[in-house]
Amino acid sequence: MSENTGAACAAPLQTYNDAVAWINNLIPFGIRPGLSRIELLLSKLGDPHKHLKFIHVAGTNGKGSTCAFLTSTLRQGGYDVGTFTSPYITKFTNRFQYNEEDIPEDTLLKLANKLKPFVEEVAATEFGSPTMFEVATALAILYYAEVCYPDVVVWETGLGGRLDVTNVVTPVISVITNIGFDHTDILGDTIEQITSEKAGIIKPGVPVVTTVEQPEAIRIIRETCAQKKSTLYVAGEQFTYEQLEVNKNGQRFHYNGPFRELDVELTMQGKHQSANAACALMTLEVLRQYMAFYMEEEDLKKGFQRTFWAGRFEKVSDHPLLILDGAHNPEGAETLARTIKDLYADRKLILMMGMLENKHHKSYLEHILPLVDTLILTEPDFRRKMDAAQLKNMVEELRPSFAKPNLDIIVEPSWKNALSLLKLRTEADDLGIVSGTLYLIADVRASLLHQTDSEKGW
Repeated sequence: MSENTGAACAAPLQTYNDAVAWINNLIPFGIRPGLSRIELLLSKLGDPHKHLKFIHVAGTNGKGSTCAFLTSTLRQGGYDVGTFTSPYITKFTNRFQYNEEDIPEDTLLKLANKLKPFVEEVAATEFGSPTMFEVATALAILYYAEVCYPDVVVWETGLGGRLDVTNVVTPVISVITNIGFDHTDILGDTIEQITSEKAGIIKPGVPVVTTVEQPEAIRIIRETCAQKKSTLYVAGEQFTYEQLEVNKNGQRFHYNGPFRELDVELTMQGKHQSANAACALMTLEVLRQYMAFYMEEEDLKKGFQRTFWAGRFEKVSDHPLLILDGAHNPEGAETLARTIKDLYADRKLILMMGMLENKHHKSYLEHILPLVDTLILTEPDFRRKMDAAQLKNMVEELRPSFAKPNLDIIVEPSWKNALSLLKLRTEADDLGIVSGTLYLIADVRASLLHQTDSEKGW
């Protein structure tokens, strides 16, 4: 069917809000792993993704931060950069950035109207309707291929890798940040199964950079690279990083790779951010060495230093000291606990948390509970939220082995009331942290920073 014929079948969307509502109304189609619908949709659009250069980033945690390091540093080096990430913290437009600016609302509306008839054509086939994430991915590709033409697109996977919609592209380099237990209902419940899914982004002859640590995960990535004849750069082997200094304003680490070594300063907190930055730096080095992405050392350093990523150990208030961190799985909790111990071991911890339904919260709590003095359990404003009382039962079960003797537990299902309690309970020398699902972080952040246009979502 021609573009004109398809366009005649669909009533055009009138406003930006109409466009976002149309895309979000596809959420009930759920997460349906597989590439058949996105491939069909893109073929109807003339396969625009084949004209773009992608850096494809997968991993359990750290994907967003690694994408932020790559984007900031490439921008500092003078390159035009598209960045596609999820979930978003403030507005739907956050997903689609060009040179660190959100897609304009009128551009999103125009592209949604271009996509709509083709989405309806695919929906009428045996494949069924494209999902929300598939349509968002197609919209990103159209934006970069037909509107702004970046030199490179930093391209974050949604979930897993092998069957993730973003895997429709062939990148110039693939990145796997780490492997942990998340989305086990879809990706499998062993490190080997999850790694096999993440390693699905590895393409024939395309180099791979990873900071994965588990030997069984490295083995699977190494075997996949050997099968695909892809050069592999593994942290601890082809490149190393060592944290040199950490303080409340940031950190400094030493990077040593096959092409150069240097000290790098970050304002982002936590030892895990040294790993993410080193991963990004090795990626940039491969691009520089083999794909003519030239970058001055001074620009590299500035790019890393200026990198910011919302909701990742982000300080949003000094009085009281409040930090937001979207740790929502065991690995994230372990990282958060280590960062608290490194920076704020001398402070009482008042922790507010809310989660989605998921079976790994016990492991999360085992990491964080030993540090907590007051625990405020709440619920995110989201359809798959976990009941705060249910979370309390889990905490009570773990209390004898993991909690401080005088742990104070408060159950407050309303996140707004919980936030008021957090501010009230966090005294001058204390540390208040909001952690858990990014749906909670998004609402709390919008409230604390008075962002009236916050939309929040997946």
